[in-house]
Amino acid sequence: MKLRSTAIALLTTLGLTASLPSLAAHHEVGDLIKSAMKSDVRTEAEKERDRNRKPVETLEFFGLEPDMRILELLPGGGWYTKILAPVVHDKGEYYAAIGTGNIKKSLSNQPGFEKMNIIAEDAKLYRKDGARFYSLDLDSFGVDDLDMVLTFRNYHNFSEEGRKAMNVAAFEALKPGGIYAVVDHTARHMEPANSSNGRRVDPVLAIKEIIEAGFEFVDYSDLHYREDDELEYEVGAKSVTGNTDRWTIKFRKPE
Repeated sequence: MKLRSTAIALLTTLGLTASLPSLAAHHEVGDLIKSAMKSDVRTEAEKERDRNRKPVETLEFFGLEPDMRILELLPGGGWYTKILAPVVHDKGEYYAAIGTGNIKKSLSNQPGFEKMNIIAEDAKLYRKDGARFYSLDLDSFGVDDLDMVLTFRNYHNFSEEGRKAMNVAAFEALKPGGIYAVVDHTARHMEPANSSNGRRVDPVLAIKEIIEAGFEFVDYSDLHYREDDELEYEVGAKSVTGNTDRWTIKFRKPE
């Protein structure tokens, strides 16, 4: 209590008391994320990855708040879904789109996940004959006033055409000022495609493409920088699996 009083006095002296509500909100979302991380709905294997994936720091960096309307793209097995949906359960809304079969089956009937919204189920994710990466047929997500769209380690799955479709749809789903939060495994800049970098993405290319979709670059974080990942091996290789270097970048739809 004494420490908090001292902090308030200092902020008042500096004329920064307006920052206090945001500090309180920051504390609230951190507590909610930590609570979700402890849930029994998460497996021990999922909890083992917390140290590496750093969900508290990552979601705080992106600016997640409990009252936001958020969309998670390609949730996969639901590692982040099990954290995101509980955080916004009471005050906000959680949506998921593209590759939602697993979470729809395993989570939609779990306590605390009844309010999940699965959208754009008619989106078509597919590989063209002989293609290495996925294409995406999608008109829109059917929403246009979201606060945040997030996708984790999925950007690499798509062809240039597929990435463009996803970025444009994310842009249209967000309200002005909304955040596009993207994380993926790092590839060397302008390195030609090879058997080892298929699940890696050049962050400069990603920034270029996402800006071309209309977004503003906001910030990046080195939370997932790994000095010992030489960006040489496939992300599933024994020497780097679970410890890849990843870029963590925040974009905004202009207001």
